[in-house]
Amino acid sequence: MKIYTKTGDRGETGLLGGVRVPKDHLAVTVCGDLDEANSVIGVVLAEGVSQANREELIRVQQDLFGLGSVVAAEVGQSRRRVPLETKRISDLEQGIDRMEESLPPMDAFILPGGGRVSALAHWARTVVRRAERNIVTLVRELKAENALENELVYLNRLSDFLFVLARFENFRLSGREQKWLPTPQDTCQKNGDSL
Repeated sequence: MKIYTKTGDRGETGLLGGVRVPKDHLAVTVCGDLDEANSVIGVVLAEGVSQANREELIRVQQDLFGLGSVVAAEVGQSRRRVPLETKRISDLEQGIDRMEESLPPMDAFILPGGGRVSALAHWARTVVRRAERNIVTLVRELKAENALENELVYLNRLSDFLFVLARFENFRLSGREQKWLPTPQDTCQKNGDSL
């Protein structure tokens, strides 16, 4: 099979179910966000993480591919969809709990960065957050109640997992992280309220 089909040369692409949409359609944007997150996670894996996290991140890459097909099927109104298993959400939660056992409690916001693996995990987290925001918009535009519910929960939990992974890898490799130290003009506190 050739990699180039020429069917997208005029700025359209096909979704599951045969529906053709412009390449700037929100569903294509979401699939692009998921692909980007998957690619950044691939770089995290190439840099090297602990074995337990490596296995989980490879499963996450599989999930993100599947999630893209679920989004394409939802918009294309195709019945050929493989829904995300809710067990994957609890798997991420268990991974978060496992890593947090060895981390000090957070007492401040953490700046993205530190070691290279940590910085890349933060980058992946922000791409996942973008995908999550765009899926929320897509669901609203589709006016489909309960559409992509598990997928939204999964992405929310995945961004949490990647945040904790960034902290975990930073402590594993350097034993420290950079906290945000707001100056008085930066603070968001008013009347005892904060972020």
